[in-house]
Amino acid sequence: MSITENLNQIKATLPSHVILVAVSKTKPNEDILEAYGTGHRVFGENKIQDMTQKWEQLPKDIEWHMIGHVQRNKVKYMAEYVSMIHGVDSLRLLSEINKQAKKHNRTISCLFQMHIAQEETKFGLDIEELKEIIASDTFKSLENVKIEGLMGMATFTEDKAQIRQEFVLLKSMYDSLKTDLPEMDILSMGMSGDYDIAIEEGSNMVRIGSSIFGARNYH
Repeated sequence: MSITENLNQIKATLPSHVILVAVSKTKPNEDILEAYGTGHRVFGENKIQDMTQKWEQLPKDIEWHMIGHVQRNKVKYMAEYVSMIHGVDSLRLLSEINKQAKKHNRTISCLFQMHIAQEETKFGLDIEELKEIIASDTFKSLENVKIEGLMGMATFTEDKAQIRQEFVLLKSMYDSLKTDLPEMDILSMGMSGDYDIAIEEGSNMVRIGSSIFGARNYH
């Protein structure tokens, strides 16, 4: 099946309130343009350098989401254009995003990344760390970032019950933080292999790559 068919098929099954981030990492511009041709505008990349090249070469109405782990020294390369940064896992990173956004006279949307998986390799905050951040004076002084919600990745496992449990945990964190961060309205969880479970448990933003673009080409 073509990218167009894959994308249309997935969109037909997604509830209307769920935002689809088409994960285009490692994919060439022509694949992104095919997806763009269906009317899709939201794409996710995990390397700032690749994303910046694509931003320079592709239509300017594309919303670029940075979905990978972000190093503070790289924020400046995407501050001019990035629509949303998914993996904010420290106050220092958020402060840097704020600083670079200010230089471009922009407000950058961010998601806090929560650690819900059993794998230690995944990045993210626990609820206590996040509460500490949002209680801090530094956080309250940041004017060029907007916290849109939370993001988390489940353990990479075939065990559907475990995946569901981790999504339930993230949803409960989201609900408990709504009083502190009332402007939050995005709960981003679910990828190609588990997005149906994520949506059942309250996700309203999913990141899907291989089901749209086919298997990734890693060089």
